[in-house]
Amino acid sequence: MLKSMTGFGRCEIANEKRKITVEMKSVNHRYCDISIKLPKKLSFFEAGIRNLLKQSIGRGKVDVYITYEDYTENNICVKYNSDLAREYYSNLVKMSEEFGIENDIRVSTLSRYPEVLILEEQTIDEKELWNLIEEAVTTATNKFIETRIAEGENLKQDIVSKLDGMLDLVDFIEERSPQIITEYRNKLIAKVNELLGDSKIDESILVTEVTIYADKICVDEETVRLKSHIRNMKDTLDACDNVGRKLDFIAQEMNRESNTILSKANDLAVTNKAIDLKTEIEKVREQIQNIE
Repeated sequence: MLKSMTGFGRCEIANEKRKITVEMKSVNHRYCDISIKLPKKLSFFEAGIRNLLKQSIGRGKVDVYITYEDYTENNICVKYNSDLAREYYSNLVKMSEEFGIENDIRVSTLSRYPEVLILEEQTIDEKELWNLIEEAVTTATNKFIETRIAEGENLKQDIVSKLDGMLDLVDFIEERSPQIITEYRNKLIAKVNELLGDSKIDESILVTEVTIYADKICVDEETVRLKSHIRNMKDTLDACDNVGRKLDFIAQEMNRESNTILSKANDLAVTNKAIDLKTEIEKVREQIQNIE
């Protein structure tokens, strides 16, 4: 399935404890470049998220944004360090006895001593949290891929249309080429007759001259290869994923053949068609840059 490198996907999953939101978008890129922005609390899962994304994404610069909200009210608890409190109290009693000072220690006072009461965040169930993240990322990725496929289908239709137009141009060049040789032969005979009058023309010299000219402007090999490249590109468009690089290579070969045709052209009509051909190839190459 042909895919564009531009796409967007979003998913939000929430339960009674927490909410995960995943947004992802991409633009063209030569390689697969995935950037993930997520809360520090979820940084432990970054490698897993990246591996999950690479299973479905071949090329493109992909930006992934993940937000996390925790609804639980009991995820923070107060931990009482009884051993430390006992140490504090024991030493305070000794101080009272040693200096003859009234021992006015109260529970509220003792609780304010360092590390007697500690606020501690309860351990998160990593498996439960990963299942939620995985579901959100997978759903967002599926929607992301859907937009890529839809755009890829539009690109495919446009490219195929341009390839069909290119075939028409190549057909014109193939049909026109023999006519150019015939016209050249007639012009050559007319010119010789003009110069020599009624003198007999040496047919062998005429044939040699026309043959040299025909060989010079012959583009049969180029048109055959160009048609082959066009067919190959159409077949590749119907192939599996990640064909962008191959399509770009085929387009380069097509451009090389069209350059040769243009350099050999010695006829205004062929020159104009060859220029149109190069223009269409360049348009195809621009569209291919959007394909994964």
